[in-house]
Amino acid sequence: MNHATNPKKTSVRSDEWLEILDEINVGAFTVDNNRRVASMNLNAQALIGMKESEAIGKDCREVFVGVPCLARCPFSGSSDSDTEEPVIQIEDENQQPHFVTRMATPVYGRNQSAAGCLTILQDHSPIADLIDRIHYEERSLKIILDNLDVGIFTVDRSGHITFFNTEAEKISGYNRRDVLGQSCTTLFEGKGVRDLCLLKESIIDGESRSSQQGKMMTRDGVTIPIRANYMALRNEKGTIVGGLATFHDLTLIRQFKQAMRNRYTFHDMVGKSPLMQKIFGMVNIVASTDATILIEGTTGTGKDLLAKVIHSASHRANKPFVKVNCAAIPDNLIESEMFGYVKGAFTGAERDKIGRFQEAEGGTILLDEIGDLPLPLQAKLLRVIEDKEFYRLGSRHTIKVNTRIISATNRNLEKLVKNRLFREDLYYRLNVFRIEIPTLRERQDDLPLLIGHILRRLVAAAGQRPPEVSETVMKILLNYTYPGNVRELENILEHALITCQHDTLEERHLPEYLISPQTARRPGLREKQQRLPIPDNLECDDILAALNQHNWHRIRTARALGMDRTTLWRKMKKFGLSD
Repeated sequence: MNHATNPKKTSVRSDEWLEILDEINVGAFTVDNNRRVASMNLNAQALIGMKESEAIGKDCREVFVGVPCLARCPFSGSSDSDTEEPVIQIEDENQQPHFVTRMATPVYGRNQSAAGCLTILQDHSPIADLIDRIHYEERSLKIILDNLDVGIFTVDRSGHITFFNTEAEKISGYNRRDVLGQSCTTLFEGKGVRDLCLLKESIIDGESRSSQQGKMMTRDGVTIPIRANYMALRNEKGTIVGGLATFHDLTLIRQFKQAMRNRYTFHDMVGKSPLMQKIFGMVNIVASTDATILIEGTTGTGKDLLAKVIHSASHRANKPFVKVNCAAIPDNLIESEMFGYVKGAFTGAERDKIGRFQEAEGGTILLDEIGDLPLPLQAKLLRVIEDKEFYRLGSRHTIKVNTRIISATNRNLEKLVKNRLFREDLYYRLNVFRIEIPTLRERQDDLPLLIGHILRRLVAAAGQRPPEVSETVMKILLNYTYPGNVRELENILEHALITCQHDTLEERHLPEYLISPQTARRPGLREKQQRLPIPDNLECDDILAALNQHNWHRIRTARALGMDRTTLWRKMKKFGLSD
């Protein structure tokens, strides 16, 4: 009997085997002991791109030209046991790539001699989409799922992603081409492990589960809050073949609640650079104490935000957080603002008024721009730190206060002390625990994270999704020096969002000075101004760099530096900067 010409009667071929393998989306073909193809199921034909009638009776080495024959041939002395080979990539008749695991095993006749070989092709390609096997017969369902305002993805039983809709792309930042066929652990690293466990448990026992406070990791490595539901997927026979997740981005809701509570956590500070990770570690240690903290950093680095994070992580989190900008209040008013006054203390004082220290009772007070505090008031502040009490203006009675003091400055206090512009004893009282925030140019590794984080925050208020950032725009943003630090980056992205009416940020949406930067210094700047012998050259250099970057346009410079025009004018006058 010729097995090749009459394959249906050969002991090698089993229609039942091939039909079963077709049902579970596995390709298979058999050859006889003369290496001639005896049969092929439908999935194998689709994967190899050849009809069964074209292959029957031909030498398998001729039929499968171009398809790597990685399985060990049972006719060349291989083991009787199944042999699993590495994953290979082949193209089907439509030239679509498939990742396939190929396994081969000998088939024995009645006399226990090898009568042929059975080869199995396990397709791991995302094209074999499980969503087509769960009671849905119309492919139009995918179009419907793609247009829903909810993120959806499906996985097979091993956790590999098989479907990823458009909303899931927007929320996660991943393109479906990047995740299809990949493990879903990519979406749930770190704090999202609990959600991963819920999905796996649903696949195991078939029970649906919900996560009201879930976490997902975006492509940029940022953890975002989600609300998710997880369920098992079953085929038409009721067998669990995978899982399905639906999820909503809760970033907007979280920001709203946070604004209502005025509470901050580490989620508001973004950074994976070693410098920022070191700061996060320091904050974890000092937040639980009542130690006085000094935060140093140039303008726009996020000193205010760090102070709020420390307050929220402390046992004073439910008490007031009060900020005093020592540079923005006139010298003749700052004492009454900080410590209050009694009725009749001066002309116009018609009633008692409490100061900022009393407002912060039990909580935290942030003394921003502490380097600009007048010397006479520094002595009074020193007494508050040492004795926990002060006099209101015009009063002879002391007031006890329980307030944690956090001070912030963009000036070098140590140099101010050497130049007798700041009290040495006060400096040492404030400098119990010092945290220095790096400039944005010192943590450029964080730029992609910050860009994505800021875009999501800016568009969340309007209930929108952040646009894509073109390669040209990203290159410009990554190569800019940011004299105004994170605050300037926020202003740049806000400007781009206003001018962008499409789904992608292009070069034309950026501020003009980024597209055509001014490399020359403004004419009229005296050379001696570039070498000013002042104690805080760092702040002067930042202001000078911002002025040059914005062609000495004061409004734009002030906006980039995050300060009022009057404050910028006063600092320019102080440093002798003029145009």
